Amino acid sequence: MGGMTSNRKRTEECMNVNYTHTNCSSSSDSHRKRPRFSSTLTRPVSSSSSTVSRIFRYPEAKTPLVREVHAPCRPRKFDLSRVESRFRARASASASDDMGNALNSLFAKYQRAKLSALEKCRYSLQQQKGKEVIDVDAESDGVYEVSEDSRFEEGRVVVVETRGDSSYAKVVHGGIQQQSTSYLDSELTNGNLKVVNDVGKMWDSEMHDLSSVHVYKKLIEAVGRRDDTIQRLNFEIKLNEKRLDTFNLLRPKKELVEEVPREPFVSLTSEEKNEVARAFSANRNRTLVTHENSNIEITGEKFQCLMPGAWLNDEVINLYLELLKEREQREPQKFLKCHFFNTFFFKKLISGRNGYDFKSVRRWTSQRKLGYGLLECDKIFVPIHKEIHWCLAVINKKDEKFQYLDSLKGKDNHALKVLARYFVDEVKDKTGKDIDVSTWEKEFVEDLPEQENGFDCGVFMIKYADFYSRGLGLCFNQEHMPYFRLRTAKEILRLKAD
Repeated sequence: MGGMTSNRKRTEECMNVNYTHTNCSSSSDSHRKRPRFSSTLTRPVSSSSSTVSRIFRYPEAKTPLVREVHAPCRPRKFDLSRVESRFRARASASASDDMGNALNSLFAKYQRAKLSALEKCRYSLQQQKGKEVIDVDAESDGVYEVSEDSRFEEGRVVVVETRGDSSYAKVVHGGIQQQSTSYLDSELTNGNLKVVNDVGKMWDSEMHDLSSVHVYKKLIEAVGRRDDTIQRLNFEIKLNEKRLDTFNLLRPKKELVEEVPREPFVSLTSEEKNEVARAFSANRNRTLVTHENSNIEITGEKFQCLMPGAWLNDEVINLYLELLKEREQREPQKFLKCHFFNTFFFKKLISGRNGYDFKSVRRWTSQRKLGYGLLECDKIFVPIHKEIHWCLAVINKKDEKFQYLDSLKGKDNHALKVLARYFVDEVKDKTGKDIDVSTWEKEFVEDLPEQENGFDCGVFMIKYADFYSRGLGLCFNQEHMPYFRLRTAKEILRLKAD
Protein backbone atom coordinates (compact mmCIF):
# COMPACT_ATOMS: atom_id res chain seq x y z
CA MET A 1 0.00 0.00 0.00
CA GLY A 2 2.91 2.34 0.74
CA GLY A 3 4.18 2.02 -2.81
CA MET A 4 0.74 2.61 -4.21
CA THR A 5 0.29 5.64 -1.97
CA SER A 6 3.56 7.20 -3.10
CA ASN A 7 2.77 6.59 -6.77
CA ARG A 8 -0.88 7.50 -6.68
CA LYS A 9 -2.39 9.82 -9.28
CA ARG A 10 -2.39 13.57 -8.47
CA THR A 11 -5.72 15.02 -7.55
CA GLU A 12 -7.13 18.35 -8.55
CA GLU A 13 -5.96 19.80 -5.26
CA CYS A 14 -2.42 20.02 -6.63
CA MET A 15 -3.66 22.55 -9.20
CA ASN A 16 -4.90 24.83 -6.46
CA VAL A 17 -2.67 27.84 -5.71
CA ASN A 18 -3.27 27.42 -1.97
CA TYR A 19 -2.22 23.81 -1.97
CA THR A 20 0.70 22.98 0.33
CA HIS A 21 2.73 19.81 -0.14
CA THR A 22 2.87 17.62 3.01
CA ASN A 23 4.46 14.33 3.96
CA CYS A 24 2.95 11.54 1.98
CA SER A 25 3.89 8.81 4.45
CA SER A 26 0.53 9.12 6.15
CA SER A 27 -2.30 7.62 4.25
CA SER A 28 -4.96 9.43 6.28
CA ASP A 29 -6.88 12.20 4.48
CA SER A 30 -7.52 13.97 7.77
CA HIS A 31 -3.97 15.39 7.81
CA ARG A 32 -4.31 17.14 4.43
CA LYS A 33 -4.57 20.95 4.49
CA ARG A 34 -7.71 22.40 3.07
CA PRO A 35 -7.55 25.42 0.73
CA ARG A 36 -7.72 28.78 2.40
CA PHE A 37 -10.18 31.36 1.26
CA SER A 38 -10.53 35.05 1.99
CA SER A 39 -12.05 35.92 5.30
CA THR A 40 -14.42 38.35 3.62
CA LEU A 41 -16.45 35.50 2.22
CA THR A 42 -19.34 34.62 4.51
CA ARG A 43 -20.81 31.73 2.67
CA PRO A 44 -19.13 28.33 2.80
CA VAL A 45 -17.83 26.60 -0.25
CA SER A 46 -18.63 22.95 -0.64
CA SER A 47 -15.79 21.98 -2.93
CA SER A 48 -12.46 23.58 -3.91
CA SER A 49 -12.92 22.54 -7.49
CA SER A 50 -16.20 24.42 -8.03
CA THR A 51 -16.43 27.42 -10.31
CA VAL A 52 -17.63 29.74 -7.57
CA SER A 53 -14.64 28.92 -5.36
CA ARG A 54 -12.21 29.74 -8.15
CA ILE A 55 -13.90 33.08 -8.86
CA PHE A 56 -13.82 34.19 -5.23
CA ARG A 57 -10.09 33.50 -4.92
CA TYR A 58 -9.27 36.66 -7.06
CA PRO A 59 -9.67 40.23 -5.69
CA GLU A 60 -12.57 42.37 -6.78
CA ALA A 61 -12.02 44.64 -9.77
CA LYS A 62 -12.05 48.27 -8.71
CA THR A 63 -13.23 51.04 -11.00
CA PRO A 64 -10.49 53.56 -11.90
CA LEU A 65 -10.48 56.94 -10.26
CA VAL A 66 -12.45 59.40 -12.32
CA ARG A 67 -10.66 62.76 -12.50
CA GLU A 68 -12.58 65.85 -13.20
CA VAL A 69 -11.31 68.04 -16.02
CA HIS A 70 -10.72 71.57 -14.85
CA ALA A 71 -9.93 74.55 -17.01
CA PRO A 72 -6.83 76.57 -16.14
CA CYS A 73 -7.68 79.23 -13.60
CA ARG A 74 -5.90 81.68 -11.44
CA PRO A 75 -5.03 80.49 -7.90
CA ARG A 76 -7.16 82.07 -5.23
CA LYS A 77 -6.18 83.04 -1.78
CA PHE A 78 -9.65 82.31 -0.48
CA ASP A 79 -11.85 79.76 -2.23
CA LEU A 80 -15.25 81.44 -2.20
CA SER A 81 -16.99 78.49 -3.82
CA ARG A 82 -16.11 76.28 -0.85
CA VAL A 83 -17.38 78.89 1.59
CA GLU A 84 -20.64 79.12 -0.30
CA SER A 85 -21.01 75.34 -0.44
CA ARG A 86 -20.43 75.14 3.32
CA PHE A 87 -23.00 77.79 3.99
CA ARG A 88 -25.50 76.00 1.77
CA ALA A 89 -24.79 72.64 3.45
CA ARG A 90 -25.26 74.07 6.90
CA ALA A 91 -28.39 75.89 5.86
CA SER A 92 -29.91 72.75 4.38
CA ALA A 93 -28.90 70.57 7.37
CA SER A 94 -30.50 72.90 9.92
CA ALA A 95 -33.50 74.05 7.93
CA SER A 96 -35.86 72.95 10.71
CA ASP A 97 -33.87 74.71 13.43
CA ASP A 98 -33.63 78.36 14.33
CA MET A 99 -29.89 78.18 13.66
CA GLY A 100 -30.68 77.35 10.05
CA ASN A 101 -32.64 80.55 9.69
CA ALA A 102 -29.68 82.51 11.05
CA LEU A 103 -27.33 80.91 8.55
CA ASN A 104 -29.69 81.71 5.72
CA SER A 105 -29.79 85.35 6.70
CA LEU A 106 -26.00 85.40 7.03
CA PHE A 107 -25.61 83.90 3.54
CA ALA A 108 -27.97 86.51 2.11
CA LYS A 109 -25.91 89.27 3.68
CA TYR A 110 -22.76 87.73 2.14
CA GLN A 111 -24.33 87.77 -1.31
CA ARG A 112 -25.34 91.42 -0.98
CA ALA A 113 -21.85 92.39 0.22
CA LYS A 114 -20.28 90.56 -2.69
CA LEU A 115 -22.44 92.29 -5.27
CA SER A 116 -21.80 95.67 -3.70
CA ALA A 117 -18.03 95.16 -3.80
CA LEU A 118 -18.15 94.19 -7.46
CA GLU A 119 -20.20 97.27 -8.33
CA LYS A 120 -17.71 99.53 -6.55
CA CYS A 121 -14.79 97.94 -8.42
CA ARG A 122 -16.58 98.35 -11.73
CA TYR A 123 -17.37 102.02 -11.04
CA SER A 124 -13.78 102.82 -9.98
CA LEU A 125 -12.34 101.27 -13.16
CA GLN A 126 -14.79 103.23 -15.29
CA GLN A 127 -13.73 106.45 -13.65
CA GLN A 128 -10.00 105.73 -14.10
CA LYS A 129 -9.86 104.48 -17.69
CA GLY A 130 -13.08 105.80 -19.15
CA LYS A 131 -13.94 102.43 -20.62
CA GLU A 132 -16.62 99.86 -20.13
CA VAL A 133 -15.75 97.06 -17.71
CA ILE A 134 -17.77 93.88 -17.60
CA ASP A 135 -17.71 90.78 -15.45
CA VAL A 136 -17.35 87.88 -17.78
CA ASP A 137 -18.73 85.30 -15.44
CA ALA A 138 -19.80 85.05 -11.86
CA GLU A 139 -17.34 82.24 -11.26
CA SER A 140 -14.37 84.02 -12.91
CA ASP A 141 -11.60 85.40 -10.80
CA GLY A 142 -10.97 88.76 -12.45
CA VAL A 143 -12.50 91.75 -14.12
CA TYR A 144 -11.42 92.35 -17.71
CA GLU A 145 -11.27 95.50 -19.73
CA VAL A 146 -13.39 95.51 -22.86
CA SER A 147 -11.94 97.92 -25.40
CA GLU A 148 -12.82 98.70 -28.98
CA ASP A 149 -10.51 95.89 -30.08
CA SER A 150 -12.47 93.23 -28.20
CA ARG A 151 -14.46 90.82 -30.34
CA PHE A 152 -17.73 89.15 -29.44
CA GLU A 153 -18.26 85.89 -31.23
CA GLU A 154 -20.60 83.02 -30.83
CA GLY A 155 -20.19 81.47 -27.37
CA ARG A 156 -16.98 83.38 -26.51
CA VAL A 157 -15.56 86.81 -25.80
CA VAL A 158 -12.00 87.93 -26.65
CA VAL A 159 -10.87 90.30 -23.90
CA VAL A 160 -7.71 92.36 -23.41
CA GLU A 161 -6.14 92.36 -19.96
CA THR A 162 -3.45 94.88 -19.05
CA ARG A 163 -0.64 93.89 -16.70
CA GLY A 164 1.81 96.69 -16.14
CA ASP A 165 3.20 97.69 -19.54
CA SER A 166 2.10 94.54 -21.34
CA SER A 167 -1.24 93.45 -22.69
CA TYR A 168 -2.53 89.90 -23.05
CA ALA A 169 -5.31 88.43 -25.11
CA LYS A 170 -7.79 86.18 -23.30
CA VAL A 171 -10.58 84.11 -24.74
CA VAL A 172 -13.51 83.39 -22.44
CA HIS A 173 -15.69 80.38 -23.21
CA GLY A 174 -18.73 80.14 -21.01
CA GLY A 175 -16.94 81.29 -17.90
CA ILE A 176 -13.60 79.56 -18.63
CA GLN A 177 -10.80 81.89 -19.66
CA GLN A 178 -7.90 80.86 -21.88
CA GLN A 179 -4.79 82.97 -22.12
CA SER A 180 -3.23 83.27 -25.58
CA THR A 181 0.45 82.58 -26.03
CA SER A 182 0.88 85.66 -28.27
CA TYR A 183 1.66 89.00 -26.73
CA LEU A 184 -0.14 92.06 -27.98
CA ASP A 185 2.75 94.26 -26.99
CA SER A 186 6.03 94.37 -28.90
CA GLU A 187 9.25 93.81 -27.03
CA LEU A 188 12.23 96.01 -27.77
CA THR A 189 15.42 94.46 -26.38
CA ASN A 190 18.92 95.61 -27.43
CA GLY A 191 17.52 97.47 -30.40
CA ASN A 192 15.66 94.44 -31.76
CA LEU A 193 11.94 94.73 -32.41
CA LYS A 194 10.02 91.50 -31.91
CA VAL A 195 6.55 91.66 -33.36
CA VAL A 196 4.08 88.84 -32.93
CA ASN A 197 2.10 88.36 -36.10
CA ASP A 198 -0.63 86.33 -34.49
CA VAL A 199 -2.02 89.43 -32.79
CA GLY A 200 -3.26 90.71 -36.14
CA LYS A 201 -5.78 87.91 -36.23
CA MET A 202 -7.44 89.24 -33.04
CA TRP A 203 -7.02 92.97 -33.54
CA ASP A 204 -8.49 95.10 -36.29
CA SER A 205 -6.31 97.06 -38.68
CA GLU A 206 -6.74 100.31 -36.69
CA MET A 207 -5.50 100.52 -33.09
CA HIS A 208 -6.79 103.35 -30.90
CA ASP A 209 -6.03 102.14 -27.38
CA LEU A 210 -3.16 103.15 -25.15
CA SER A 211 -1.12 100.05 -25.94
CA SER A 212 -0.76 101.08 -29.62
CA VAL A 213 0.61 104.46 -28.53
CA HIS A 214 3.04 102.66 -26.27
CA VAL A 215 4.24 100.45 -29.13
CA TYR A 216 4.52 103.46 -31.44
CA LYS A 217 6.77 105.25 -28.97
CA LYS A 218 8.99 102.22 -28.70
CA LEU A 219 9.20 102.00 -32.49
CA ILE A 220 10.38 105.60 -32.65
CA GLU A 221 13.00 104.90 -30.01
CA ALA A 222 14.16 101.82 -31.93
CA VAL A 223 14.54 103.87 -35.13
CA GLY A 224 16.65 106.37 -33.24
CA ARG A 225 18.87 103.61 -31.94
CA ARG A 226 19.26 102.21 -35.44
CA ASP A 227 20.74 105.49 -36.72
CA ASP A 228 23.95 104.87 -34.82
CA THR A 229 24.09 101.32 -36.14
CA ILE A 230 23.58 102.49 -39.74
CA GLN A 231 26.34 105.08 -39.41
CA ARG A 232 28.69 102.48 -38.00
CA LEU A 233 27.88 100.07 -40.85
CA ASN A 234 28.43 102.81 -43.45
CA PHE A 235 31.83 103.55 -41.96
CA GLU A 236 32.77 99.86 -42.07
CA ILE A 237 31.63 99.59 -45.69
CA LYS A 238 33.76 102.56 -46.75
CA LEU A 239 36.74 101.18 -44.83
CA ASN A 240 36.41 97.76 -46.49
CA GLU A 241 36.10 99.38 -49.92
CA LYS A 242 39.37 101.22 -49.38
CA ARG A 243 41.02 97.98 -48.26
CA LEU A 244 39.70 96.23 -51.38
CA ASP A 245 41.12 98.97 -53.61
CA THR A 246 44.49 98.57 -51.90
CA PHE A 247 44.44 94.80 -52.45
CA ASN A 248 43.51 95.31 -56.11
CA LEU A 249 46.52 97.58 -56.57
CA LEU A 250 48.81 94.95 -55.08
CA ARG A 251 47.26 92.14 -57.10
CA PRO A 252 48.99 91.50 -60.44
CA LYS A 253 46.91 92.68 -63.34
CA LYS A 254 45.57 90.10 -65.73
CA GLU A 255 46.20 90.67 -69.39
CA LEU A 256 43.11 91.44 -71.34
CA VAL A 257 42.32 88.68 -73.78
CA GLU A 258 41.42 90.16 -77.12
CA GLU A 259 38.22 88.97 -78.62
CA VAL A 260 38.88 86.87 -81.68
CA PRO A 261 37.52 88.69 -84.75
CA ARG A 262 35.35 86.86 -87.22
CA GLU A 263 36.60 88.23 -90.54
CA PRO A 264 40.04 86.54 -90.61
CA PHE A 265 38.44 83.16 -89.89
CA VAL A 266 35.44 83.04 -92.23
CA SER A 267 34.93 79.46 -93.39
CA LEU A 268 35.12 78.63 -97.07
CA THR A 269 32.00 77.53 -98.86
CA SER A 270 31.76 74.22 -100.66
CA GLU A 271 32.01 76.03 -104.01
CA GLU A 272 35.24 77.77 -102.98
CA LYS A 273 36.74 74.50 -101.73
CA ASN A 274 35.93 72.80 -105.04
CA GLU A 275 37.52 75.68 -106.94
CA VAL A 276 40.76 75.36 -104.96
CA ALA A 277 40.78 71.58 -105.38
CA ARG A 278 40.50 71.90 -109.17
CA ALA A 279 43.40 74.39 -109.22
CA PHE A 280 45.62 72.01 -107.26
CA SER A 281 44.96 69.24 -109.79
CA ALA A 282 45.44 71.50 -112.84
CA ASN A 283 48.25 71.15 -115.37
CA ARG A 284 51.58 72.24 -113.92
CA ASN A 285 52.42 74.45 -116.91
CA ARG A 286 49.00 76.04 -117.12
CA THR A 287 48.79 79.70 -116.07
CA LEU A 288 46.03 79.98 -113.50
CA VAL A 289 46.08 83.73 -112.80
CA THR A 290 48.03 86.84 -113.88
CA HIS A 291 48.27 90.02 -111.83
CA GLU A 292 48.59 92.96 -114.25
CA ASN A 293 49.91 95.66 -111.83
CA SER A 294 52.80 93.52 -110.61
CA ASN A 295 52.99 91.35 -113.76
CA ILE A 296 53.09 88.20 -111.67
CA GLU A 297 51.91 84.93 -113.21
CA ILE A 298 50.88 81.90 -111.17
CA THR A 299 51.08 78.57 -112.94
CA GLY A 300 49.81 75.24 -111.73
CA GLU A 301 53.29 74.26 -110.58
CA LYS A 302 53.79 77.44 -108.49
CA PHE A 303 50.27 77.25 -107.12
CA GLN A 304 50.91 73.82 -105.61
CA CYS A 305 53.17 75.39 -102.95
CA LEU A 306 49.94 76.24 -101.07
CA MET A 307 49.16 72.57 -100.60
CA PRO A 308 49.79 71.13 -97.11
CA GLY A 309 53.46 70.32 -96.37
CA ALA A 310 54.94 72.58 -99.10
CA TRP A 311 57.13 75.72 -98.78
CA LEU A 312 55.77 78.97 -100.14
CA ASN A 313 57.65 80.44 -103.10
CA ASP A 314 58.43 84.09 -103.93
CA GLU A 315 55.70 84.48 -106.58
CA VAL A 316 52.87 83.40 -104.27
CA ILE A 317 54.14 85.56 -101.36
CA ASN A 318 54.66 88.66 -103.53
CA LEU A 319 51.25 88.33 -105.16
CA TYR A 320 49.54 87.95 -101.81
CA LEU A 321 51.28 91.08 -100.45
CA GLU A 322 50.10 93.00 -103.54
CA LEU A 323 46.56 91.85 -102.81
CA LEU A 324 46.87 93.14 -99.22
CA LYS A 325 47.83 96.58 -100.56
CA GLU A 326 44.87 96.62 -102.94
CA ARG A 327 42.56 95.63 -100.08
CA GLU A 328 43.74 98.67 -98.13
CA GLN A 329 43.15 100.95 -101.11
CA ARG A 330 39.60 99.62 -101.50
CA GLU A 331 38.74 100.24 -97.83
CA PRO A 332 41.23 102.77 -96.43
CA GLN A 333 39.04 103.51 -93.38
CA LYS A 334 39.09 99.86 -92.31
CA PHE A 335 42.83 99.10 -92.62
CA LEU A 336 46.08 100.83 -91.68
CA LYS A 337 48.05 102.66 -94.35
CA CYS A 338 50.87 100.24 -95.14
CA HIS A 339 53.53 99.48 -97.69
CA PHE A 340 54.58 95.94 -98.57
CA PHE A 341 58.01 95.34 -100.07
CA ASN A 342 58.46 92.19 -102.12
CA THR A 343 60.78 89.34 -101.24
CA PHE A 344 63.66 90.75 -103.36
CA PHE A 345 63.95 94.11 -101.59
CA PHE A 346 65.99 93.06 -98.57
CA LYS A 347 68.34 90.93 -100.69
CA LYS A 348 69.00 93.92 -102.92
CA LEU A 349 69.49 96.23 -99.92
CA ILE A 350 72.24 94.06 -98.37
CA SER A 351 73.94 93.24 -101.69
CA GLY A 352 76.67 95.90 -101.33
CA ARG A 353 80.28 95.41 -100.34
CA ASN A 354 79.71 96.42 -96.72
CA GLY A 355 76.37 94.62 -96.56
CA TYR A 356 74.39 97.74 -97.39
CA ASP A 357 73.45 99.36 -100.71
CA PHE A 358 70.84 102.13 -100.64
CA LYS A 359 71.34 103.19 -104.25
CA SER A 360 70.19 99.81 -105.55
CA VAL A 361 66.73 100.29 -104.02
CA ARG A 362 66.48 104.10 -104.17
CA ARG A 363 63.98 104.17 -107.09
CA TRP A 364 61.75 101.45 -105.62
CA THR A 365 59.82 103.95 -103.53
CA SER A 366 59.42 106.96 -105.81
CA GLN A 367 56.18 108.92 -105.67
CA ARG A 368 55.61 108.30 -109.36
CA LYS A 369 55.96 104.55 -109.04
CA LEU A 370 54.01 104.02 -105.80
CA GLY A 371 51.42 106.73 -106.13
CA TYR A 372 51.99 107.73 -102.48
CA GLY A 373 54.90 108.66 -100.25
CA LEU A 374 56.59 106.00 -98.17
CA LEU A 375 56.71 108.39 -95.21
CA GLU A 376 52.92 108.57 -95.20
CA CYS A 377 52.61 104.90 -94.23
CA ASP A 378 52.03 103.75 -90.66
CA LYS A 379 53.81 100.44 -91.15
CA ILE A 380 56.31 99.17 -93.74
CA PHE A 381 56.57 95.37 -94.11
CA VAL A 382 59.81 93.77 -95.30
CA PRO A 383 59.88 89.98 -95.99
CA ILE A 384 63.23 88.40 -95.16
CA HIS A 385 64.29 85.07 -96.62
CA LYS A 386 67.09 83.13 -94.95
CA GLU A 387 67.73 80.38 -97.50
CA ILE A 388 65.14 77.95 -96.06
CA HIS A 389 63.22 80.12 -93.59
CA TRP A 390 60.91 83.10 -93.90
CA CYS A 391 60.78 85.98 -91.37
CA LEU A 392 59.18 89.42 -91.32
CA ALA A 393 60.61 92.81 -90.37
CA VAL A 394 58.39 95.85 -89.74
CA ILE A 395 59.28 99.54 -89.75
CA ASN A 396 56.55 100.69 -87.36
CA LYS A 397 56.45 104.44 -87.82
CA LYS A 398 53.21 104.74 -85.86
CA ASP A 399 54.73 103.33 -82.66
CA GLU A 400 58.37 104.26 -83.49
CA LYS A 401 59.58 100.67 -83.43
CA PHE A 402 61.67 98.32 -85.52
CA GLN A 403 60.06 94.91 -85.08
CA TYR A 404 61.28 91.45 -85.99
CA LEU A 405 58.87 88.50 -86.15
CA ASP A 406 60.17 84.94 -86.44
CA SER A 407 57.85 81.94 -86.07
CA LEU A 408 60.81 80.02 -84.60
CA LYS A 409 61.58 82.82 -82.06
CA GLY A 410 64.82 83.76 -83.84
CA LYS A 411 66.53 87.16 -83.52
CA ASP A 412 68.50 89.19 -86.08
CA ASN A 413 69.98 92.47 -84.82
CA HIS A 414 71.77 93.06 -88.14
CA ALA A 415 68.50 93.10 -90.07
CA LEU A 416 66.99 95.74 -87.77
CA LYS A 417 70.13 97.92 -87.97
CA VAL A 418 70.06 97.75 -91.76
CA LEU A 419 66.41 98.80 -91.86
CA ALA A 420 67.02 101.65 -89.42
CA ARG A 421 69.83 102.99 -91.67
CA TYR A 422 67.65 102.56 -94.73
CA PHE A 423 64.78 104.55 -93.21
CA VAL A 424 67.09 107.48 -92.35
CA ASP A 425 68.50 107.51 -95.89
CA GLU A 426 65.00 107.25 -97.40
CA VAL A 427 63.75 110.26 -95.46
CA LYS A 428 66.87 112.23 -96.36
CA ASP A 429 66.53 111.31 -100.03
CA LYS A 430 62.82 112.07 -100.36
CA THR A 431 62.44 115.08 -98.05
CA GLY A 432 65.98 116.33 -97.42
CA LYS A 433 65.44 116.07 -93.63
CA ASP A 434 67.61 114.31 -91.11
CA ILE A 435 65.75 112.23 -88.55
CA ASP A 436 67.01 110.51 -85.42
CA VAL A 437 65.85 106.95 -84.91
CA SER A 438 68.21 106.15 -82.06
CA THR A 439 65.32 106.47 -79.62
CA TRP A 440 63.18 104.01 -81.52
CA GLU A 441 62.70 100.63 -79.88
CA LYS A 442 64.12 97.50 -81.45
CA GLU A 443 61.65 94.77 -80.58
CA PHE A 444 61.91 91.05 -81.16
CA VAL A 445 58.30 90.06 -80.83
CA GLU A 446 58.02 87.11 -78.47
CA ASP A 447 54.30 86.91 -77.85
CA LEU A 448 53.44 85.58 -81.28
CA PRO A 449 52.15 82.31 -82.80
CA GLU A 450 54.91 79.72 -83.04
CA GLN A 451 55.62 77.30 -85.84
CA GLU A 452 55.45 73.63 -84.88
CA ASN A 453 56.71 72.04 -88.12
CA GLY A 454 59.32 72.66 -90.83
CA PHE A 455 57.23 73.96 -93.73
CA ASP A 456 54.66 76.56 -92.52
CA CYS A 457 57.07 79.49 -91.95
CA GLY A 458 55.93 81.23 -95.14
CA VAL A 459 52.27 81.03 -94.14
CA PHE A 460 53.11 82.40 -90.69
CA MET A 461 55.01 85.30 -92.28
CA ILE A 462 52.22 86.45 -94.61
CA LYS A 463 49.64 86.10 -91.81
CA TYR A 464 51.76 88.29 -89.53
CA ALA A 465 51.52 90.98 -92.21
CA ASP A 466 47.78 90.36 -92.71
CA PHE A 467 46.85 90.76 -89.03
CA TYR A 468 49.17 93.71 -88.38
CA SER A 469 47.74 95.58 -91.37
CA ARG A 470 44.29 95.08 -89.86
CA GLY A 471 45.48 96.54 -86.57
CA LEU A 472 44.78 93.22 -84.80
CA GLY A 473 46.77 91.07 -82.48
CA LEU A 474 48.20 87.77 -83.65
CA CYS A 475 45.29 85.62 -82.47
CA PHE A 476 45.99 82.41 -84.36
CA ASN A 477 48.17 79.34 -83.97
CA GLN A 478 49.52 76.29 -85.76
CA GLU A 479 46.07 74.69 -85.96
CA HIS A 480 44.86 77.44 -88.32
CA MET A 481 47.55 76.81 -90.94
CA PRO A 482 45.57 74.33 -93.10
CA TYR A 483 42.69 76.80 -93.23
CA PHE A 484 44.99 79.73 -94.07
CA ARG A 485 46.52 77.76 -96.95
CA LEU A 486 43.11 77.14 -98.49
CA ARG A 487 41.98 80.74 -97.91
CA THR A 488 45.17 82.17 -99.47
CA ALA A 489 44.73 79.88 -102.48
CA LYS A 490 41.16 81.06 -102.92
CA GLU A 491 42.18 84.75 -102.64
CA ILE A 492 44.97 84.30 -105.23
CA LEU A 493 42.65 82.54 -107.68
CA ARG A 494 40.15 85.42 -107.35
CA LEU A 495 42.90 88.09 -107.08
CA LYS A 496 41.19 89.62 -104.08
CA ALA A 497 42.22 89.50 -100.43
CA ASP A 498 39.35 89.48 -97.92
